[in-house]
Amino acid sequence: MREGHGPVLVACAHGTRNPTGRRLVAELALAARALRPGLETTAAFVDVQPPTVADVVAGLSGADRSAVVVPVLLSGGYHVHVDIARAVDGAPGAVAARALGPDPRLAEVLHDRLEQAGADPRDPLTAVVLAAAGSSDPRSVSDVEDTADLLQRTWAGPVTTGYGSAARPPVPEAVAAARRAGAERVVVAAYLLAPGHFHDKLGGAGADAVTAPLLPDQRVAAVLLDRYDAAI
Repeated sequence: MREGHGPVLVACAHGTRNPTGRRLVAELALAARALRPGLETTAAFVDVQPPTVADVVAGLSGADRSAVVVPVLLSGGYHVHVDIARAVDGAPGAVAARALGPDPRLAEVLHDRLEQAGADPRDPLTAVVLAAAGSSDPRSVSDVEDTADLLQRTWAGPVTTGYGSAARPPVPEAVAAARRAGAERVVVAAYLLAPGHFHDKLGGAGADAVTAPLLPDQRVAAVLLDRYDAAI
């Protein structure tokens, strides 16, 4: 943590056992500090690794510190509307921000990752499957679909969605459907912040290419700060 003015920014991520994923999420908070000198940040998680968001918020509240919990999550599913909401409920001085996505800047990062993977945004026969981790919460699915709509604005070929779990269609089915619809090339756009379990599975989805996750990118840090400011 870092001393500064204003509420503490609690960057609350899902959590991962992947060491690269852990590093990239930690570096996201550092990037936010670089954009906002003096900002005090700390990390919390909803699964897999400690400290839990409930423990972090309780500790700050007990120390009479105000806090804004910013979900380092790309859509608003169970973790946002239940885990994080419960953590701030009844904690004096604590509020929750909305998830990072959808946001036009995240769609810009996705577009760049697709070009880096060799996909041509002007080719109407190159289809994109936006691959998200997935959630049974319809609000999360809606957020992912909104992101696909944002990406479609800069992509000539069709942009559809696929999921790693809980929601439908699964990514392999979405890839197969894109081929049946006439795509000559199908590229999976990994709508994931960092490497981990879900990204590892995308290589077996049957696409011609899979993009890298969104991090690292300064635009994601800018979105993080905007969510913090809006919550304040």
